[in-house]
Amino acid sequence: MGAYYYCTEIAKSLGSLAPSSRCGKTALPPLAAPKPPRVDGRRLRSERTKQLIVEAFLALLREDPTMPTAAQIAERAGYSVRSVFERFPDLTALRVAAVDYALAQTLALAPPRQVDGDRRTRFKSQVETRAFTCERGLALWRILLATEDKTGQLKLRIERGREVTVGLLALMYRPELSQLNDMERTQTLIALEALTDMESWGRMRELHGLSFEEACAVWTDAIDRMLPPTPGEG
Repeated sequence: MGAYYYCTEIAKSLGSLAPSSRCGKTALPPLAAPKPPRVDGRRLRSERTKQLIVEAFLALLREDPTMPTAAQIAERAGYSVRSVFERFPDLTALRVAAVDYALAQTLALAPPRQVDGDRRTRFKSQVETRAFTCERGLALWRILLATEDKTGQLKLRIERGREVTVGLLALMYRPELSQLNDMERTQTLIALEALTDMESWGRMRELHGLSFEEACAVWTDAIDRMLPPTPGEG
């Protein structure tokens, strides 16, 4: 978060250096050593505190999938309860921030890989990437679904998460989906998203007691049977 603020300040400073032009000629500024952007240290520290509070919240959820109290979050983050509510008006706002942070982490830590690989390689890559995401995010997901959402902000985040998942599925399974008509492709993507959602992963791991590898194998086998043959393979 602090890095984001820093980059924003850099962008502002670069915008002020746009060259002016008159009669088709560009007026070049005299050469001079660029001044470093001013960085508000207090604001950076506040953003860093927000990030640590969010990370503490997520860490507590991974240990115990129940909504932690403000006191527990503050203790884990190393701040006072007052510090938590100085940066988040309530725990719903903290949950929203945590979802944004988790989504950003997912995109950064689990990008699509082996997009141009063969069928087996792509299927293995997609399933393991999705499984990793579900393993880390299941507790937060359940808290979101159980939370009263008067503002609609959490609902928007849930919908955004599903859109991202569908987009990644469409990318990774493009060769197979290209064999289907528009309606069949849409229906298959809906089925794939439902098959690989958070609760599906949770049931395999918790209800059926499957290991990470066993659960990945179940998804891979089901997806393989669901999708048509890969063009050029077989």
